[in-house]
Amino acid sequence: MRQLFLLFAFGLLAVPMAAQTDSDCLACHADKSLSMTKNGRVVSLFVEARAFGASAHNGLGCVGCHEGFTPNELPHAPRITPVKCTTCHSGDQFANFALSVHGRNRGEKGPAAACGDCHTTHAVRRVSTQEATDRKAFAESICARCHSEVSARYLQSDHGVALMSGVKGAPSCIDCHGEHNVQSPQDSSSTTAHSNQARICLGCHLDNPDTRSRVGPSAGFISSYEASVHGQAVKAGNDSAATCMDCHGSHDMKKGSNPTSAVAKANIAVTCGRCHSTIRDQYDYSIHGMALRRGVTASPTCTDCHGEHNILSPKDARSPVAAANVSAQVCSPCHGSVKLTEKFGLSSDRFKSFQDSYHGLAQQSGAVEVANCASCHGIHDIKPSTDPSSRIHPANLSSTCGTCHPGANQNFTQGKVHIIAASGPDEILYVVSNGYIILIIVLIGGMLVHNILDFMKKSRRQLAYRRGEIVRPHTPHRLYMRMSSGERIQHGTLLVSFFTLVLTGFALRYPDAWWVSPLLNGNPVIFALRGILHRSAAVAMVGAGLYHIYYIMFVPRGKELIRDLFPRRQDILDALAVLKYNLGVSPQKPKFGRFSYVEKSEYWALVWGTFVMALTGLILWFDNIALGMLTKHWWDVARTVHFYEAWLATLAILVWHFYFVIFNPDTYPINLAFWKGTLTEEEMEEEHPLELEAHRLRQRQAEADAEKG
Repeated sequence: MRQLFLLFAFGLLAVPMAAQTDSDCLACHADKSLSMTKNGRVVSLFVEARAFGASAHNGLGCVGCHEGFTPNELPHAPRITPVKCTTCHSGDQFANFALSVHGRNRGEKGPAAACGDCHTTHAVRRVSTQEATDRKAFAESICARCHSEVSARYLQSDHGVALMSGVKGAPSCIDCHGEHNVQSPQDSSSTTAHSNQARICLGCHLDNPDTRSRVGPSAGFISSYEASVHGQAVKAGNDSAATCMDCHGSHDMKKGSNPTSAVAKANIAVTCGRCHSTIRDQYDYSIHGMALRRGVTASPTCTDCHGEHNILSPKDARSPVAAANVSAQVCSPCHGSVKLTEKFGLSSDRFKSFQDSYHGLAQQSGAVEVANCASCHGIHDIKPSTDPSSRIHPANLSSTCGTCHPGANQNFTQGKVHIIAASGPDEILYVVSNGYIILIIVLIGGMLVHNILDFMKKSRRQLAYRRGEIVRPHTPHRLYMRMSSGERIQHGTLLVSFFTLVLTGFALRYPDAWWVSPLLNGNPVIFALRGILHRSAAVAMVGAGLYHIYYIMFVPRGKELIRDLFPRRQDILDALAVLKYNLGVSPQKPKFGRFSYVEKSEYWALVWGTFVMALTGLILWFDNIALGMLTKHWWDVARTVHFYEAWLATLAILVWHFYFVIFNPDTYPINLAFWKGTLTEEEMEEEHPLELEAHRLRQRQAEADAEKG
């Protein structure tokens, strides 16, 4: 009745006419006591009118938007022509809106969201002139009208907190979803489609300098996602591959330092497990997973091993979990850390002992198929050796070894796995290794002292010859056979095979050495060739040794050779006499026959070394048979002996043999008897005077016999 009274008062019922001015509309809509129903809600006409007066459209007037009604027709709202924003607004925004999820999904009463649902009706604000943060906050509040649950999560996220705090560049709904062109994430053209999600995040975290300067990770770390196995899979069209939002969340994104974050360390396995459920189940019951659940934050989770943004396939040689890298890059940082091993009571020498093993050395050298930490301990299901289900439990070790060594029996497990011979707990290995070290120091040290004294004595004498202080005795130009052609072939075979063994053997033992690294360079083909050369040289040396046994047993010259090389008491006396002579205690240089104590010591050391190296080499070569028969413990003993004997033999050749045939002042630059097979009479006079006297005696006897004949 009150409405009718007002209409009569203005005379509007008397003459039916259309409203023409704002005053016509405000006659009713400015009354504080009147209300109307709007979108199912009762609103005050006065409040609406006041909002319009402060809106961006206040210059248009009511009739600028509302048409098609007469004041005397009540209620007239259903007869009002729907407001068309396109009357004034046009362009791409409206074309985009018509194709958007809001404009396209129409119901009985129109689109899912009309212009007024977001921009409001009478209280339309002009936000284009406001600060970006204000515009974003306004947009978030508008979206929250329909998406309240999502908005609540967003406001609790790091993005929402930053936006509400006024942080420049903090994203709101429109930064990710767009404004008029909002599409469903299932639509491939949507900015939030699976294939485009990373682009949204990188748009700020990589391409925006302001954002990049505030966040902790570097640009390189963030951009590495694109080259990761996940990024490449997304690029290839795999809709199941993880993007930023799969791990960090979308509306509820939080930093990893937040315990409720999906990428907090305690939650990473759960996050990764959404896609890798089987692996997560294995990890949960591993020693690492169980420790992490107990609150041991130092225990590794998925990202500690695989990386974060830069996760690569295990088949990629650049991946830290690639077979060639997992031990050094994944296991070592924790199990080689003194700080961590002391804190948790672990052995700190595990990685070092692995590196010193054949497996570790072969891996460093570029072997393709060789065991690493994961081969024995497992990958995601790592458990302690006390766990009956562990791969390294004593009851399961033979099966684990059998993965690479078919037919492995219990003897494979008899002996410690991680050993360092020179300082480990194994008594026999400790004695063998340290005994060899002492032997090498004493023998090679004694050789050095002997040769230094010899070098000084001979150098002074050679200098005296040059200065004319001593007259060099005249000797005829005669040649005497030192080595027959057969002996030179034996020597040549020994020479080539020995140095091939030394180079290829130490190349395995010291893969990082300056002369090895450029050669091997992690190349599996070169590594395989190294093994072939080493074994071929071993066969050649053993073959030469077997022939030599035949030679000294059945060939007359060989029998004579072994008789002359047999040690005698005089050799000890000669060595003492040389020492006295070199020290200047005795003026008389001792005289030697065909072989002095120098050659004899070399020969018998060679015999011993060849036997030891051949025996231990066979054990190492045929490892499956040797391990099955001798146990791993004795295989380790053989390996230790082989290594130290190689050092002893190499140093003896370099210090002892090379000195007397190359650096000896009396023979420098080299004694060519190994090549020509002969010595001059001067060389015989100097080095083998007793043999020379024997030659002369036989020659005089032959001449006397010829005269008698």
